[in-house]
Amino acid sequence: MILAITGGTGFVGRRLIDRALAAGHQVRALTRRPQPPRDGVSWIEGALDTPAPLVTLMTGADAAIHVAGVVNAPDREGFAAGNIEGTRAMAAAAFVAGVPHLVHVSSLAAREPDLSVYGWSKAGAEDAVMTSGLGWTIVRPPAVYGPGDRDMIDVYRLAAKGLAVIPSRGMMSAIHVDDLADALLALAAAPPAHATYEVEGSDGPMTQAAYVRAIGNAVGRRVRVIAPPVALLSLAARGDRLLRGANAKLTPDRAAYLAHDDWAVDPARRVPAAVWRPRIGVAEGLADTAAWYRAHGLL
Repeated sequence: MILAITGGTGFVGRRLIDRALAAGHQVRALTRRPQPPRDGVSWIEGALDTPAPLVTLMTGADAAIHVAGVVNAPDREGFAAGNIEGTRAMAAAAFVAGVPHLVHVSSLAAREPDLSVYGWSKAGAEDAVMTSGLGWTIVRPPAVYGPGDRDMIDVYRLAAKGLAVIPSRGMMSAIHVDDLADALLALAAAPPAHATYEVEGSDGPMTQAAYVRAIGNAVGRRVRVIAPPVALLSLAARGDRLLRGANAKLTPDRAAYLAHDDWAVDPARRVPAAVWRPRIGVAEGLADTAAWYRAHGLL
């Protein structure tokens, strides 16, 4: 296939391009700044708010995979611009170019739009996809981890010291970035489902405490698990914003949805097994991630 990909320079997008090329696909990828040449990849300079490059990106594509999105923004307008308006612009370009199938990467946070502005904006992006006039499939990943992810490095570093902090004692799902990439490619190759799928790794749901203990195992430490009150988590988020500004990993908005007690995927929304099955378990995937951190001097 010829695949049009947004977000190709981010954590998930980079791995998606790797997996797409390995599967024999050709890639057109949107980028804000020049990228090194790569066999099989046509880089299109532009952004979600530049209509002409978006149409160029989409023209001739067999499917589009929309990975780009905003996880952190200073206010509601920032989330709306990056997630809702950006998705609407990308879908409009795909419609003009006649792309037959749009695979949209959403988030489990979209299930609970009242918990956070992020979740609200991801729900709004889903609405933009469903009303675009395109053939579409929506994918809601849970926590995504794997080599190349820098958002979770603080959790691994804390685990290496024998400590783990969880935002709630509830259930969660997680997925290795390679499993997510393979799911997106499998769905892009299938006919538009006009359905919203929730994906996870081969272990299925687990408690948040079990997940951070697995991170401890990956770094070779038995961790002490602490579940602070929500108020303290919110205070820590404000402190992180003050200390690291735009680089903060724990923001007040993120703290609001992390503290929710059910981020496990809905079994009724799983991808049909005939289309895709996860293959990577948490123990293997987290060990792989910890090894990457060590190899790059981050742990």
